[in-house]
Amino acid sequence: MFRRFVSPALWFLLMAALTLPVLAVMLSWLELGGQSLPILQEMWQTVLPEYVLTSLLLCLAVATGVGLLGVTTACAVSLFEFPGRRFFAWALLLPLAMPAYVVAYAYTDFLQYAGPLQSWLRSSFGLQGRLLPEIRSLGGAMLVFTVTLYPYVYLLARTAMSERAVYLMEAARLLGAPLGRRIREVALPLARPAVAAGVALALMETLADFGVSSYFGIQTFTAGIYKAWLAMDNRLAAAQLATALLLVVAVLLKIERHAQNRMRFAGSRGGRAGAADAAPIVLSGLRAVLAWVLCALPIALGFGLPVLFMLRPLTAAWGELPWSQFAGWAMNSVGLASLSALLATGIALGLAFSLRGRPHFLTRFAAQLASLGYAVPGAVIVVGLLLPLGWLQAVAPSSTAGYWITGTVLGVVWAYLVRFTAVALQSVQSGYSRIPASFDDSARMLGTTGPALLGRVHWPLLNRSIGAAALLVFVDVMKELPATLVLRPFNSDTLAVVTYQLARDERLGEAALPALALVLVGLLPVLLLGRTLKGR
Repeated sequence: MFRRFVSPALWFLLMAALTLPVLAVMLSWLELGGQSLPILQEMWQTVLPEYVLTSLLLCLAVATGVGLLGVTTACAVSLFEFPGRRFFAWALLLPLAMPAYVVAYAYTDFLQYAGPLQSWLRSSFGLQGRLLPEIRSLGGAMLVFTVTLYPYVYLLARTAMSERAVYLMEAARLLGAPLGRRIREVALPLARPAVAAGVALALMETLADFGVSSYFGIQTFTAGIYKAWLAMDNRLAAAQLATALLLVVAVLLKIERHAQNRMRFAGSRGGRAGAADAAPIVLSGLRAVLAWVLCALPIALGFGLPVLFMLRPLTAAWGELPWSQFAGWAMNSVGLASLSALLATGIALGLAFSLRGRPHFLTRFAAQLASLGYAVPGAVIVVGLLLPLGWLQAVAPSSTAGYWITGTVLGVVWAYLVRFTAVALQSVQSGYSRIPASFDDSARMLGTTGPALLGRVHWPLLNRSIGAAALLVFVDVMKELPATLVLRPFNSDTLAVVTYQLARDERLGEAALPALALVLVGLLPVLLLGRTLKGR
């Protein structure tokens, strides 16, 4: 068995290292005495209420927006037939390729007071003053997150509806139920767990964001954590704010897990039997046009228009683009992403293999720890890695740990592994779920055990799952901003970091180049996912 070669205790220690940031943040409350309590009281009287209210309003608006967009588009492509349905079925995933902060930069450049749209309106119609609401606002952030995160709900709701909704709606029609009642009482209840899971994922991404909130100047919890650490130079305030954010994310993760369990239960019976005999409802005329517009609008807002808006400053500044620097940024990004993808996928593969058969309880616990990482916001990871350094330097001032964490790639790769090992583990475990345990038993009877079993039996069957895991981690690392911004070594900027810095300096023409490069990289997993959905 593989656990003879890799001790369960070693897996546990490795996963403990990956959960150290969360543990350090929780332990920060041990320093509540002294100056910590007065600082918290001062923050509660000044900025904390604004952080709470802004984050709450943002989450409520995003939950409502992604829920409505995701459910309506999933209903349209799953339950109805209209011109362009097959195209929209995968194209509705395209906003997943757009980092939210890139969409924020694109809309700001085009819609701001000095942008091309308002300038054209003033010159063409003789109008004066501001003609559109300020995009750098809480409302603008709500729009950006809604149009970039709705695919989480769309994908899960569509999967739930594609399995049984068409068949059950046909049965309801034969019983005399009108269309509205069929959708309301059959399709939507079937998709309810999927919608809850998708909304929870979207809210976790919203709470983890730093680029949009910082660029728009809105006072969210994540922006407050960075201000407390970097502007106020108060590590305890940052850690304790991070604890509050972590508790909210833990609740969302619990909701998402519960919803996923309900989805599996709902889909475990009945399957797709008879679904081939029930065709989607054919739309024509005005209804077909409305369905087409309903699907085209979120694609345009979340992908098409931002790309066009970024192309305009890119072409305008074409002769001044920093091509030589761009090559260095791209190499740094690709290097960090490749290293992180290799390590995360290797850890996930070894851990998933150790879970085969009857794993040790420490191995099972290690897997549970690893699966929590993706829900941890980058801001929490940063604080959790740097906070122990302060404790260590207070005890051992001559320690070089600070250099290794902040002066080399060790710290930033550690942060990536904390956050994205869960992504690789989920993909690899999904591949293992399709390999019967009888294969392992047959191989052992023939004398193949341990690493040989992994290499000769499992590897050929896991190629696609391992490739998908590496690709997902690679793309996530390329787009990661908060952890990279703080932990990257000196003079080793990545595409995500320079996009943020150039946009913050209002150099959107130069920012468009790395931003569009990130979009192109983000298209890879989206196209792969869309390909797997074409047959549904």
